[in-house]
Amino acid sequence: MEDIIETFNFSPGPSCLPKEVLLKAQEDTLNWNGSGISVMEMSHRSKEFIEIMQNAENDFRELMEIPEEFEILMLPAGGSMQFSAVPMNLLTKNKKANYLVFGSWGKSAINHAKRYADDITEVVDPDSIGNTIPDFSTWKIDPEAKYFHYCDNETIYGIEINDFPFEELKDQLLVCDMSSNICSRKVDWSKYGLVYAATQKNIGPAGVCMVIIRKDLIEEPMTITPDVASYKKYADAPYRCFNTPCTWSIYVCGLNLAIMKEKGIEAIEEEALLKSGMIYKVIDESDGFYINSIDKKYRSRLNVVFNIKDDKELEAKFVEDAAKNGLISVKGHKSVGGLRASIYNSMPVRGVEKLAEFMKKFQEENQQG
Repeated sequence: MEDIIETFNFSPGPSCLPKEVLLKAQEDTLNWNGSGISVMEMSHRSKEFIEIMQNAENDFRELMEIPEEFEILMLPAGGSMQFSAVPMNLLTKNKKANYLVFGSWGKSAINHAKRYADDITEVVDPDSIGNTIPDFSTWKIDPEAKYFHYCDNETIYGIEINDFPFEELKDQLLVCDMSSNICSRKVDWSKYGLVYAATQKNIGPAGVCMVIIRKDLIEEPMTITPDVASYKKYADAPYRCFNTPCTWSIYVCGLNLAIMKEKGIEAIEEEALLKSGMIYKVIDESDGFYINSIDKKYRSRLNVVFNIKDDKELEAKFVEDAAKNGLISVKGHKSVGGLRASIYNSMPVRGVEKLAEFMKKFQEENQQG
C-alpha cells in the first residue's frame, strides 16, 4: 500500500474545517449529545437546537467582541443574497448609496444594488483599479447617500483593505462585506452600521451568512423584499428563526467558533500574518520567478495570488506537481489565471510551511538562465 500523502487544500471555496471539528461532527452525526438523533433531524424550534444556535451566536459575539447594540442574524443563501438584501432593507427612504468597487464581489454587489437604488455613486473609476486602491483624495463620494458599501477582501484579485480611511468617512454609514476575512482580525464595530459575512471561508460550512447589524437600522424593508431577505422578519421572530435555518451548518459553525474563541482573535490575527508572510517572503525573494504585483499595502492575508514569470505552461506544471505533493487547489481563478493560495483560519501553519518549501524546490528545479 502506498503511503498516504498529507493533503492541504488551498481552495478559495468552502473552508477546510479543522480536523477536531470534523471528527466531532462525525461523532455526533447519528447521535447528538446522547439524544439518539442527528442535528439534521432536530426541530429548529426544539430547546436543543435553540441552545446550539444561541451558543454559536454567543461564541461569535465574544470572539469578535460584538457590542450588544448589534443584532446577529444567521441567514440563508450565503453572502450573495445580501447584495440585494442590503439595499432592500436600508434604502427604504433615501435611495442613494456609495459603492467602492475594486474586484468581482464588489461588482456583483453594485450591480444588484442598482436594481433598487435611485442613485448609486461608484466611488472610484473601475478603470483606475489595477493592483492598488486609488488614493482617498480621488474618491467621489455622495455625502447624502444612505450608506457606503465595500468588500474588505477580494478573493480573486488578492487585494485586502488594510488601512481603510475611517476618519475621512466618519459621517458615512459603513456597510461591509467581510465574507472572506471575518474572524481573521479584530473589528472596530463603532465604525460600522452593518457587516455581513458568509461562513464558508473562516467560520464553517457553506449555507449561512452572518449579518451583524446595528439594531437601530432594523426597520420595515421595501415592500418588494422577500420575507427571507427581511432583517426585521428575522429580528422579530422567536430566537431569530423566521424560517427553518441551515441547522447542520449552524451546528458545525458553532463547533468551530468555540475553538476559535478559546484561541482568541489576537492569536488568530497573528497567525494569519505569519502564514501569508511565509508565502510572500518566498515570492519576494525569488528574483522575479514568482510575481505578486499587488501593492504591498493591500496584499491580502487570506488569498495570496501570484504568477510564475509569464509562463502559463510552467504554472500548469506547478499546479500538477503541487497536487502530487498534497498541495491542492492552487490554481488561480479562471477570470485572471495564475496561481492562488487561499489561507483561511483552518489552514494549519504546517500546511503553509509545506507550500513554501515546495515553491522553493519548484523554483530550483525549473529556474532557467
